[in-house]
Amino acid sequence: MKKKGVYFVFCLLIVLTSFKLNQSQSPKKLRKGFEKLVNIQTLDSSIHVDLKYATSDNFMKKRLYFDIDNAYLQKEIAQKLVKANTLLKKLHANYRLLIYDAARPRSIQQTMWDALDTIPVKERTKFVSNPANGSVHNYAAAVDLTICNNTGKPLDMGAGYDDIRQIAYPSKEDYFLKKGMISKKQIENRKLLRKVMITNGFTNIPTEWWHFNGVTRKQAKALFKILE
Repeated sequence: MKKKGVYFVFCLLIVLTSFKLNQSQSPKKLRKGFEKLVNIQTLDSSIHVDLKYATSDNFMKKRLYFDIDNAYLQKEIAQKLVKANTLLKKLHANYRLLIYDAARPRSIQQTMWDALDTIPVKERTKFVSNPANGSVHNYAAAVDLTICNNTGKPLDMGAGYDDIRQIAYPSKEDYFLKKGMISKKQIENRKLLRKVMITNGFTNIPTEWWHFNGVTRKQAKALFKILE
């Protein structure tokens, strides 16, 4: 009788262990709308990802993403980004793209917008798109990124990600260079990022060195569904 009891416990442990393994191996449920997007690292595992809004290392100083753990984009945008990374590696074998943000739900956009409510709307839109209009990020067609070496260390761009100071503006680089507040090397790093992105169909904006749109806002609205 004792042996039967030990055997039963042994079998039960096997069943429970198997159940836990199956649970851990089951795919994580994606946020609504993200199931139609592409995880960029499934196309190119050499692209680095450090989602800033999945941490507290951002201008909000708190975590905003709890069910987004990788960089997701529309398929055609993701494919262009892979080409940009391929060009970067051809130009500099030890360099890679490092993504800070990609697909972003509009509800998160609203949280960011509201957090900057002390800044006049005209100035605020230079840093965060009005959620009423929808950011290109909200259509999974924009990406925030930089360049890193193959160990993941970012290049010095003269201003950090999410920096709202004018020193982060691509349009002000010559001014700050003359003032001695940004170096030629830092501008070269920014220009390299712009080169690989623009060559592959992305456009930069005048106020953020890290932000690139894969399509215009008008095109995004026509082609894709917004992520809420």
